[in-house]
Amino acid sequence: METTSPMVPFPLLPTPIETNYKPCTVPYRFPSDDPRKPTQVELDWIDLFLDSVPSLRKQAESDSTVPDAPVRAEKFAQRIQEQVLRELGFVDIFKKVKDEENAKAIVLFEDVVCLNDAIEDGGKRVENLIRGILAGNIFDLGSPELAEVFARDGMSFLASCQNLASRPWVIDDLENFKLKWNMKSWKKASLLCSKLDARISLKAVIFVDNSGADIILGILPFARELLRRGTQPEDHELSDTVTNHNFELSQLTQVIDLRSVSQELAYLASDADLVVLEGMGRSLETNLYAQLKCDSIKIGMIKHPEIAQFLGGSLYNCVFKYTEVN
Repeated sequence: METTSPMVPFPLLPTPIETNYKPCTVPYRFPSDDPRKPTQVELDWIDLFLDSVPSLRKQAESDSTVPDAPVRAEKFAQRIQEQVLRELGFVDIFKKVKDEENAKAIVLFEDVVCLNDAIEDGGKRVENLIRGILAGNIFDLGSPELAEVFARDGMSFLASCQNLASRPWVIDDLENFKLKWNMKSWKKASLLCSKLDARISLKAVIFVDNSGADIILGILPFARELLRRGTQPEDHELSDTVTNHNFELSQLTQVIDLRSVSQELAYLASDADLVVLEGMGRSLETNLYAQLKCDSIKIGMIKHPEIAQFLGGSLYNCVFKYTEVN
């Protein structure tokens, strides 16, 4: 979805956007805070970003597509900005590990789909699919701790499904969603996985944080189930897209400001009746309380202490927030 066209507001934001939308879940400061001093929340986020630098530097050093990668990685570590990575020629420092995780996830895709299909009860099946999205969301190279785990050991998707935090989660609308799932369906047909090159017909607009298990084993089985509940026969096309590797994931930003999206995305999403925001950055950090003109799901795993403290939960607890618009 790379574009040179001017960015526009996401069409499903209520107007006036200036007063109805703010892409920030945790308030960084209040009017009563001293404008000359950073708040504790601001300091915590600065520390979080600084802590991620060694992991990012390590990934950049191993990028064989960039000449003098170690030297440039050192420059990046001194300047600490994603923009600097691109200026130095690092298009996607996680490409190698993402390719590896994509390959592992594709091998498991058919088994995950078959396990879901074997669940006859619709409510239990959709709960299993939601758990799969949360398990897939563990794949997060933006988290220093999890990035180290992936670099060292990889991670088992099925084990992650079984080891999710016990319900009720810190925000848990799953039972209400299961009731609505059995009563209604959504008609819109566009899947927009940020910069996912292939556009697969689907009934929702879905923003995804990562690759690997996150999209292939978490989001795509859920998307496939949406297709099965509708009238459009793209079920097999979706499966073929995965099994034939006929797609490519490019670098995804960790957060999203819906006041500024591509015109292509805005056009395709304009008549959607379900929006799914998935992941720590896109959902929990920036859009957890965003109001939309249609039904929405905000889903993700808590991976930062600041978010856990703000929501009154614990690290690696889960969020499933479903909002229905009549």
